[in-house]
Formats: sequence, structure tokens, C-alpha cells
Amino acid sequence: LVEWIWGGFSVDKATLTRFFAFHFILPFIIAALAIVHLLFLHETGSNNPTGLNSDADKIPFHPYYTIKDIL
Repeated sequence: LVEWIWGGFSVDKATLTRFFAFHFILPFIIAALAIVHLLFLHETGSNNPTGLNSDADKIPFHPYYTIKDIL
């Protein structure tokens, strides 16, 4: 397994190329997973384990509370 990751018996150009590619691609993978996580979180809500629609009894922040805060 180590030889497969290293690209040979010792650390050489193949190893550096693989780790550079891994370190280049990893932030994009993490960002994509974070976006997917936020999309699912936005869809169901952070405190809604049942998945039912809990927006029925809410009013939007703007314009109601912004006008109230300005006054």
C-alpha cells in the first residue's frame, strides 16, 4: 500500500506529483462537500429532525423587523 501511494519503493518525483495533486484537489472537494451540506441544511432546517415544513408560522425578517428596528 505504501509503495502504491509513494509511486515506487522510495519517495521521488511520482510521490511529489501525487501529493501535489492531492493537496490541489482536496480544497475543492471540501468546498463541494460544505456546499452540499449547507444545501441539505437549508432544505430541512438545522433543528428539524422530522423534515416537516416548519415555515408555516414564521414571518420574514424583511420588511417587518427591519422597519421595526429603524423606528
